[in-house]
Amino acid sequence: MSSPSSSDSDRRRKPSKRRDDADSDGDAARERRGERTRRGGERTRSPPRGGRGGRDTRESRGDSRDRGGGRGRSRSPPRNGRGGGDHDGRDRGGRDRDSRDYGDGGGGRRDLRDNIRGSRGETEPVVKETEPKVRQPLASGKAGGSYVPPFKLAQMMAEQADKTGPEYQRMTWDALKKSINGLVNKVNGSNIKNILPELFGENMIRGRGLFARSVMKSQMASPHFSPIFAALVAVVNTKFPELGELVLKRVILQFRRAFKRNDKPVCVAATRFLAHLINQQVAHELLALELITVLLASPTDDSVEVAIEFVKECGYTLHELSPQGLHGIFERFRGILHEGEIDKRVQFMIEGLFAVRKAGFEGKQGVPSELDLVDEEDQIVHELSLDDELQAEPTLDIFKVDLEYEESEKKYDEIKKEVLGESSSDEEDDGDGDEDEDESSDEEEDRPSEQQQQAIEDQTETNMVNLRRTIYLTIMSALDFEEAGHKLMKINIQPGQEVEICTMLTECCSQERTFLRYYGLLAQRFCFIDQQYAQLFDECFMKQYSTIHRLETNKLRNVAKFFAHLLHTDAVSWTCMAYLQLTEEATTSSSRIFIKILFQELSEGLGLRKLNDRMQDANMTEYFQGIMPKDTPKNTRFAINFFTSIGLGGLTDNLREHLKNMPKMIMAARKAAGGDDDSDSNSDSDSSSSSSSSSSSSSSSSSSSSSSSKSKPAKKKARN
Repeated sequence: MSSPSSSDSDRRRKPSKRRDDADSDGDAARERRGERTRRGGERTRSPPRGGRGGRDTRESRGDSRDRGGGRGRSRSPPRNGRGGGDHDGRDRGGRDRDSRDYGDGGGGRRDLRDNIRGSRGETEPVVKETEPKVRQPLASGKAGGSYVPPFKLAQMMAEQADKTGPEYQRMTWDALKKSINGLVNKVNGSNIKNILPELFGENMIRGRGLFARSVMKSQMASPHFSPIFAALVAVVNTKFPELGELVLKRVILQFRRAFKRNDKPVCVAATRFLAHLINQQVAHELLALELITVLLASPTDDSVEVAIEFVKECGYTLHELSPQGLHGIFERFRGILHEGEIDKRVQFMIEGLFAVRKAGFEGKQGVPSELDLVDEEDQIVHELSLDDELQAEPTLDIFKVDLEYEESEKKYDEIKKEVLGESSSDEEDDGDGDEDEDESSDEEEDRPSEQQQQAIEDQTETNMVNLRRTIYLTIMSALDFEEAGHKLMKINIQPGQEVEICTMLTECCSQERTFLRYYGLLAQRFCFIDQQYAQLFDECFMKQYSTIHRLETNKLRNVAKFFAHLLHTDAVSWTCMAYLQLTEEATTSSSRIFIKILFQELSEGLGLRKLNDRMQDANMTEYFQGIMPKDTPKNTRFAINFFTSIGLGGLTDNLREHLKNMPKMIMAARKAAGGDDDSDSNSDSDSSSSSSSSSSSSSSSSSSSSSSSKSKPAKKKARN
């Protein structure tokens, strides 16, 4: 019987023997697996992920495990998570490690399957190689497919043999779309008349959906250009009413969707466009009343605000076409304001709308003058309602092959000629055209040139505007009047343009807040340099006084001081006083203010005594008859009162003496007139008496002669 110590040592030896047997079995299994791998064919393997040394490293690790498998130590479980230390478990663990070593994406598993097929005598199925598929372009939708440069598109269209095929039609559709988008995007108030012929040059019937889509998209991006887009649609509507109706339908549908979704920006843009379409009479004014009624049916802050903006845009037109409807709308606004259920900000907006209405919608005059392009008899009004069943016709925006493409193009060419006013008689054959060109060239060489080059006349006065700008900038940029005069004399002024300097000096002086002696000194210098400027300033004085009622009080004061400076410095002749007429009938409030300021400045510059002496000068009396009238007592009294009221009563001493002596002068004139009458009557009586005496004497002589003739025969009888 063995001792306990020997039995314990035997028990301790048995496990180690089992481990050695297991290790030897594992090595044998690995060798068999390697043979199967070599028999199935060698495959390229990717390096291990961790940069490990591959199989040798694993074997060294296995050896290290074998060496470390001592007595009383526990082994870690295999990597695949399966427990146990039997041969199968170790074999599966090694297979998993091999599969991981064959690279990413399960390549190791494919190698194992190949090894298994090779061990079973199976062959790998042959995969038929297929030709690579040619990538087809995506179906082009509204965007039109990929971008093609214009020159490339033109080249492709020129190279296309079939001018009616789908490919060529597709190219023309893309070109039409780009052309319409470009024209709509660059339209503005100044070039709309030039854009319209180019727009009608495109096939608007085929591209009516593109036109409507482009206009609405541009208007949504820039709502402040709504009047321009509405004017564009109005002109197109006169030639193609279906286009105007299509745009109107889509805008109404756009407003419906935005109103249901509570999309305020889209609502504002759509209503603004509708307002200007109503102003252009593309849509009926009843549509505006319906739209405002819908917005104010259940008022909210946003709906009331949209309605206010809409009324501001088309209120002037509604006031002209439907005043009763506009009155009802404002009554509804008044009721909303009295209810007070909306925000304070919106209430203030309603009050502002009432102020705009009171001012007659100033600044919102319907259609601007530069956009009033359609005559009233050419307008085509579409009577659409918000409740109508409208169709947007979205298929018009998508390309479709036209089976009668050539006929459609020919029909539109005829329409285009009718719209643009082109005549077909100008078109000729190519051969005949070449012959005609040759003949015309020969005739032109033979006959002499009869047409002479016409002189170009600038009717826009561009040169005059540039001259005025130069004079203005020179006057304003100079440091003093001497520098300004020196620079102005260097300007190349043509004969007859000297008056522009006088006019610009007067206007610049009137624009100042107060009178600046700078302008007076500059004008004085020009008058001293050339007497022609003195005459021109004399003419300016007459023009300014004749239009003095158009000037404001401040401008009037500056002009009066300007000419007073020229007068008291003797730069201008005092003969210009002949233009002034100081009577109640010949003056206005503005002219009396002008005369007042003029004489007050003259009195300040010369002194009252010198001014009085100048006005009493015998050589200048005829030029002061209008300002110092002596024709009637009424006018004389008016002049005396005027100068006395402005503090220059000393100038009226001569007038007062004349007014005192005026009754005596009138009586003397009357007496003189009466004496002349008496002398005339006496002379007449003397002549009549002398004639009567002569007649009486003649009669007496005749009677005496007759009596003497009678007495003689009587004496003869007595003698007898």
